[in-house]
Amino acid sequence: MRLPWPRSLFARLMLIWLIGIALVLAVSLALFIGERDRVGRDALFEGIAQEIAATAEVLDRLAPRERERWIDELGRRRLRLTLRPLPDHVRPAPLNHPLLPALRAAMPERAAALYLHPRGDGPHGVLLARVNLADGSPLAVRLPNLPPAPELPAPPPGRLLAALAALVGGVLLLTWLAVRIATRPLSRMAEAARRLGEEPERAPPLDPRGPTEVAQAAAAFNQMQSRVREHVAERTRILAAISHDLQTPITRLRLRAELLDDDNLRARFQSDLDAMQALVREGLDYARSMDDATPAQPVDLNGLLEALCDDAADMGWTVRVHGQATAPCPARPGALRRALWNLLENGVKFGERVEINLSEDASNIHLRVRDHGPGLPPEELEKVFEPFYRTEASRNRETGGTGLGLAIARNLLRAQGGDVALANHPQGGLQATVTLPRQARG
Repeated sequence: MRLPWPRSLFARLMLIWLIGIALVLAVSLALFIGERDRVGRDALFEGIAQEIAATAEVLDRLAPRERERWIDELGRRRLRLTLRPLPDHVRPAPLNHPLLPALRAAMPERAAALYLHPRGDGPHGVLLARVNLADGSPLAVRLPNLPPAPELPAPPPGRLLAALAALVGGVLLLTWLAVRIATRPLSRMAEAARRLGEEPERAPPLDPRGPTEVAQAAAAFNQMQSRVREHVAERTRILAAISHDLQTPITRLRLRAELLDDDNLRARFQSDLDAMQALVREGLDYARSMDDATPAQPVDLNGLLEALCDDAADMGWTVRVHGQATAPCPARPGALRRALWNLLENGVKFGERVEINLSEDASNIHLRVRDHGPGLPPEELEKVFEPFYRTEASRNRETGGTGLGLAIARNLLRAQGGDVALANHPQGGLQATVTLPRQARG
C-alpha cells in the first residue's frame, strides 16, 4: 500500500527532516557499534599478544629443566602452553588474521606463526600460536576459542572517513531537498510577480498545484492578478471614453469660435482647442496602445526604417540609419512604426538630429535611437515613461507635448515582446535602446 505524500509544506519538511535524522542516527549507531567491536577485538588480540610475549620473556630467563615446572603456572589464566612441537595435522591460519600483526608488534625479534588444529571444542577448530624462544626451543600456545579471520575482517583504511563522508553527503542532500521544496514556490511566485509587473494584461496565472500553503498563496496571487488586470482594463476604458467623448464638445467649441468677430481672440481660442485636441488624441492613442491585439507578422526592418527616414525628411528632420537587419522581424507593423516614430519625434524635438544604429545578436534585434541634445538627469530616465510626465525643461505644450509619447512607445513595444530603455550617451545626447525578439514569443 502506497502512503500518500503529505499535502502541507510543513508536513513535507518535517517528514524529510525526521527521515534524515533517523538515517543519521542509524548510520551513526552502525558506525559506533562497528568501531566499538573493532576496538574491542584489537584490544583483545593485543592483550593476548602481550601475554604471549611476556610468557616467552619469562621462559627465556629460566633454565630448560625449570621450564616444564613453570609452564603450567604461566598459562593457567587463559593460555595453554607447551614446549613440544605442533602436531603434523595442523594447518596454517589465514595470513590476514588480526592476531598475527599483533604478535609481530609485541615481539618483533621472534618468529611467530598461527595455525589451526582441526579438532577442538570450537566449530572452526583450535587456534594455535608458535614462537621460538631465545635458544630456538619452540613454544606452542593454545588460544581461547576465537572466530577465524574471515568472520573478523580488518577494516580497510579510510573506512570510517568514507562512512562519515557518506553521512555528511546524505545530510547535505536532505538539506538541499528540504530547502528546494521550501524555496521553489517562492521562485515561481517571484517570476509571476515580475511578469505581472511587466505585462499585467498578458501575464499567465500562477500554477496552484503543490503543497497546501503554496496552493493558497497561488490562489490569492491569481485573485490579486485578476483584480489588477480588471483595474488596468477599467482605467483604460475610462481614459478612452473620456478622450472620445471630449472630441464632440471640442468640435462644437471650434465651430463657435469661428463666430467670434475678434480675430485675436478667435486665434487664441483656436490655439487652446488645438492643444486640447492633441491631448485627447494622445489619450486615445495611449488607451489603444494598452489594448492592442493585432497579430504579429514578419516585418522588414530595413524597409520600415527607410520609410521613416523619408517621412522625417519630408518634415525637414535629419535622421540617419546605420546597419541593416539580416532577416524580417516578427512584430505588429503599425504598432512598431508608431513606437519608432514617437522616439524619432522625441529625439528631433530635443536633440535636432537623430541617428539610428541597428545591430543583432543570437536572440534579439537592437535599435539605438540617439539624439544630440542635452540628455536627461539620471533620475529622469525612467520617469519620462510615466503617462503625462514631462521634464522640468518642457512644461509648456509647444515644446513638451502631452507627456504620452514615450509611454505609448513602451506600451506598444512591450505588447509585442520588446522593450525600450533610455540612457545618456557617453559622447552627449540621449539614446533610446529598442530591443525586439528575433522570434515570436508565445
